[in-house]
Amino acid sequence: MEPTQSALIVPIPEAEPAVADLRARLDRSASWGVPAHITVTFPFLPPKQLSPRVLAAVRLIAAGVPRFYLSLDRVSWFDKRVLWLSPNPAEPFRELTNRLAVRFPTAQPYGGRYPEVVPHLTVGQDGPGLPEAAAEVAPKLPIRARVTALRLITGRPEPGDSWQTLTDFPLG
Repeated sequence: MEPTQSALIVPIPEAEPAVADLRARLDRSASWGVPAHITVTFPFLPPKQLSPRVLAAVRLIAAGVPRFYLSLDRVSWFDKRVLWLSPNPAEPFRELTNRLAVRFPTAQPYGGRYPEVVPHLTVGQDGPGLPEAAAEVAPKLPIRARVTALRLITGRPEPGDSWQTLTDFPLG
């Protein structure tokens, strides 16, 4: 089946040992085949609009942000409905999100629903077991990672590993 959506994410493979089992139970995007990640822009453009010109623009934006190290060092919540890990520093993610939003005004993060985008790695959402998951993941922190690229993925919002990597854009 053809993908219907795209996203720009920063995968955090170093987090998988700590969060993979929890995400499999508590985060629907894991059932879609999306790895542990920090979202930069979702939804991005429809897959049919991902032209060479668009990819070149994203590549330039990514190259303008230096590679960096991060630490996922704190368990946080959005309204006790979404359990997430906080990246430190968060500013490079905000910078990528803001630059992409300016360049692609029709692809505002989260459809423009939130006035401020908070960089985060979702562990789980909207279900039972979130407090227990928070207690389980907290002792595994901090998780350290080196961020070297922005990833474009495409897929369908449904179970079945439909999300695939289209390309990676190296950071500067």
